[in-house]
Amino acid sequence: MASSIITSSKFCPFPSPPLRSSLFPRSPPLSFPPTSPYPPLVSPSFPSKSAAISSSLNPNPPSAHRRPPYIPHHIPDPKYVRVFDTTLRDGEQSPGATLTSKEKLDIARQLAKLGVDIIEAGFPAASKDDFEAVKAIAKEVGNAVDENGYVPVICGLSRCNEKDIKTAWEAVKYAKRPRIHTFIATSGIHLEYKLRKSKEEVLDIARNMVRFARSLGCDDVEFSPEDAGRSDREFLYEILGEVIKAGATTLNIPDTVGITLPNEFGQLIADIKANTPGIENIIISTHCQNDLGLSTANTIAGACAGARQVEVTINGIGERAGNASMEEVVMALKCRGEHVLGGLYTGINTRHIVMASKMVEEYTGLHIQPHKAIVGANAFAHESGIHQDGMLKHKGTYEIISPEDIGLERSNEAGIVLGKLSGRHALRDRLKELGYELDDVQLGNIFWSFKGVAEQKKRVTDADLIALVSDEVFQPEFVWKLLDLQVTCGTLGLSTSTVKLIDADGKEHVACSVGTGPVDSAYKAVDLIIKESVSLLEYSMNAVTEGIDAIASTRVLIRAEKSHVSTHASTGELVHRTFSGTGAGMDIVVSSVKAYISAINKMLGFKEKYPTKASVERTPAS
Repeated sequence: MASSIITSSKFCPFPSPPLRSSLFPRSPPLSFPPTSPYPPLVSPSFPSKSAAISSSLNPNPPSAHRRPPYIPHHIPDPKYVRVFDTTLRDGEQSPGATLTSKEKLDIARQLAKLGVDIIEAGFPAASKDDFEAVKAIAKEVGNAVDENGYVPVICGLSRCNEKDIKTAWEAVKYAKRPRIHTFIATSGIHLEYKLRKSKEEVLDIARNMVRFARSLGCDDVEFSPEDAGRSDREFLYEILGEVIKAGATTLNIPDTVGITLPNEFGQLIADIKANTPGIENIIISTHCQNDLGLSTANTIAGACAGARQVEVTINGIGERAGNASMEEVVMALKCRGEHVLGGLYTGINTRHIVMASKMVEEYTGLHIQPHKAIVGANAFAHESGIHQDGMLKHKGTYEIISPEDIGLERSNEAGIVLGKLSGRHALRDRLKELGYELDDVQLGNIFWSFKGVAEQKKRVTDADLIALVSDEVFQPEFVWKLLDLQVTCGTLGLSTSTVKLIDADGKEHVACSVGTGPVDSAYKAVDLIIKESVSLLEYSMNAVTEGIDAIASTRVLIRAEKSHVSTHASTGELVHRTFSGTGAGMDIVVSSVKAYISAINKMLGFKEKYPTKASVERTPAS
């Protein structure tokens, strides 16, 4: 995607005329502010025949770069691009993507394996549980220094008010490299309808709150003018200049509603770089939403225009249509950075991308579409006869990225076919090829599940293994576990289910119930045991492979009647927490009950750690 937008190391996107479509009326709150003229029309410059195309399949790839030392307001190597991952903050704002503290910590550990420069661990002022999760990540992941001296910056988001900023600092201060990220809206529509404040008032708040953050002892402060893409340029230059004077070390430029095109966003970054006083002493960052499907393209355009930090999420999850996808941005820079993007590079260890993607997918319950770039199930699949012929002759004919570069190996090259006679070693090797690095306990649990499936199927596929990993590894802490299930159903009477569960103390519990169907009766029996009132919001099931003997994968989304709430970062509204669960099994009712218990375990673990009253803390909006 990036190669179709950027043609040189300087910002030089294919130009287009200014937006004058009737889709964007000229009413004052919604119209774009005047911008500097777009670059003149130029012919796209393609590499000559002798120029190498940088890709992971190139026999002579660029030499590996060394990560420059971390200085909050400066990057010693002008070609290095910092990766700021906000999966745990903006990503968790996706509907139904609630994560437990354990899951957030697991994801943060995986982000550190990836080598992201900054982890935005959450919005500490949202609720007590969010605060504790950020604090736990700061204490553990924020102090895990590797042999090369790398340790991620741990960042907490805050609105521009003293309570938020102080709460964020109290959560992140335990990290070796803590950061406070504070924001306030600057566009006309937000000032008029959301904040109901004048430009002068917002300018004063931004300046004072950045200064307040620095006064707490935090020497790494990021400031974001929310909805920068629709903000008046002169006001934008002014407020950014003032927060630089107040001590901001990174200026993040968000396209909050995802409305800009790549040439517009690149020009915005270029204009900010040219017109903001003191900009040479700080880092410019991008944060692009995907409402028009342009978040990756806009992020690359911003980097080419001078931004040296990119804000991204794993799998592109986030508010509404999501954010710029980390794997897409990173692989675009890796494949095209050397020859097309002026040598831009990141410090990401791309071989951990697949595991990070799978972990986020399983923990959030947000499944990746098969054709998703880089990590989708079809990303390295070739069905067309012409494509298959080319791939057999040379993989570079139809692939610009080697799957091994992102931690994936081709099953048809591994030479391993798993069945009921396969042992632990073969299972471990195949899981490793699929991107899963498991400890002995996790492998042991999966092995017996694998044996159970292999007894009923001649051949266990990769899709089956992925479902088993999801069912055994990516699960919340054990509160209740399914031991046995017996169901009677059909056309001759009401469905009846008998369920036996075991609790954390090892005590067995049995209940029987009737319902409109086998799943309904089983869920009602579970409810009789756990004695918790929950609402089932979503239920979905898929066969992970074709055939009558396929494993069933189930996902549910629930909400407790006395649900936990947290504060939404942008709007200040209270949001009811929901909990997702997944389950897998050869029996569709067993799979369904496992998913339901998984969601309940997540909810009960959350409730036990953070009682409801503690979570309902209203924070005044800025």
